[in-house]
Amino acid sequence: MGAQEGPTLITSVQRALRLLEVVSAHVNGAPAKQLAREAGLPLATAYHLLRTLVHDGYLRKLDDGGFVLGDKMQTLQTMSRGQAMLSRVRPTLAALRDELATAAYLTFYEEGEIRVAEIVDGPRAPRVDLWVGFEDAGHATALGKSVLRELDDEARKDYLSRHHLADLTPRTITSLPELVRQLDASPLAPAVTDLEEYSLGTVCVAVPVYSGDTLGSLGVSLPVGRRARIEEVLGRLLPTASRVTRSLSLTI
Repeated sequence: MGAQEGPTLITSVQRALRLLEVVSAHVNGAPAKQLAREAGLPLATAYHLLRTLVHDGYLRKLDDGGFVLGDKMQTLQTMSRGQAMLSRVRPTLAALRDELATAAYLTFYEEGEIRVAEIVDGPRAPRVDLWVGFEDAGHATALGKSVLRELDDEARKDYLSRHHLADLTPRTITSLPELVRQLDASPLAPAVTDLEEYSLGTVCVAVPVYSGDTLGSLGVSLPVGRRARIEEVLGRLLPTASRVTRSLSLTI
């Protein structure tokens, strides 16, 4: 029975994908009979697949009986565009990692949260132990502080009102006035640093990047023993951030 089920399942997947392709060609929707004809499917098979795809959110049935792509397909398309953008900058991040022997990180400020989008590390450039999620550690990481520094006053106040300044290490800044003062008076501006504030034994430096109108940050982590190299690292980080911004801002 197993040998017979395999081809049947594969055929069902192929038919469903073909149906999605046909639906995507009709921006204003098309009825089941037309979709079945264009996909080369028996009408009963098309009806069954359409009902399943609507139920799972891949298609949406209009009031006039036509079918269009559903919210789940829109989400997949958005994710695909995001993956395509990241694929353009990974070689740049890898080159930065190899040149500096440091792990490279890319974050974005999305829906009011600072989120890690990519980490490029390796045996000679291990990543920092992400023992606390960046969503809850924006105040203690160079990547997060870079974003906070670039936000306007209203957006920054909103973020800080929703996030407790947790004491992650003895060096973490937990005073809101002091954090804001340091953000606005960073001696390496536009870069900011994290001097063992997130993880003891590790220092980080980060600079802002943009993907269109979306703010983000690019940073690297170093063992604290290499702290003296921060300005040297910054000399490579700034032009790399410019290249990343250009790549992310290209239209797909």
